[in-house]
Amino acid sequence: MDKELIDAISYVQMSKYRMKVLIDLKDGLKIPSIIAESTDIRINHISRTLKELKDKNLVIVLNPEKTQGRLYQISDLGKQVLEHIY
Repeated sequence: MDKELIDAISYVQMSKYRMKVLIDLKDGLKIPSIIAESTDIRINHISRTLKELKDKNLVIVLNPEKTQGRLYQISDLGKQVLEHIY
């Protein structure tokens, strides 16, 4: 297991929001409001968590030019993290 994956696993496990959002995205492409509904987390927390996950290359924004309705997908690194924690 390489250092990047170890660091990513640790980073995700440090936050229950990161864990829930990453697990929720394994089911497919989603916008923040749908993630908020399915995880029962407030939308402002979802938005911040998605930014954190994007900054660590754990999720990908498919339409970054949008200000509303951004579509998120789990990255390959995010999938590897889930294999070890879920």
